[in-house]
Amino acid sequence: MILSRKILRAVALAGLIIFASGFRGCGGYKTVTKSGMPEHVRTIAVPAFQNQALRYKIESRFTEAVMNEITKRGKGLKVQSDPKGADAVVDGTIKSFAFYGVLLDSRGRARIFEVTITAAVTVRDQVTNRVLYDNQDYVFRGEFEFTDDPRTFFNEEDPAVERLSRSFAESLVSTLINGFGVNEEP
Repeated sequence: MILSRKILRAVALAGLIIFASGFRGCGGYKTVTKSGMPEHVRTIAVPAFQNQALRYKIESRFTEAVMNEITKRGKGLKVQSDPKGADAVVDGTIKSFAFYGVLLDSRGRARIFEVTITAAVTVRDQVTNRVLYDNQDYVFRGEFEFTDDPRTFFNEEDPAVERLSRSFAESLVSTLINGFGVNEEP
């Protein structure tokens, strides 16, 4: 009798703790389908970014990365390159590209480089004719390394730019999808 009361109290206490912690079982979870973009935005155009950095094909890498990220995480948003027929347009410009040696090897040669890319991004709602998002100073940094051995040399600059373009796209799309900085006022 005393043992069953202790068990009953322990079960009741465990149930109370689970209930108080907010656990509701698997039925409490649901997928998020709402975007931070206005409700009427269903199609987003991402025309080719402009390249003021005069770096070969950098604009196509950033444009492609943004399109891929919207497709992957856009919560039902359609992506196209042509602004005609789109509800919103992402205009981007790669303003600058620079890399600097940050770590020298034993012979005084730069071995690790830091890449800095500055971009400008504006997202316009074509239905209401207003700016939803604007950041004219998007700065991204990454690094790449050169090997000491010339026999195994591999230029890491291109893969570094690829990584930076994906990071840029992830950040931009997260900002838009989550609604951070998105202008919702008419």
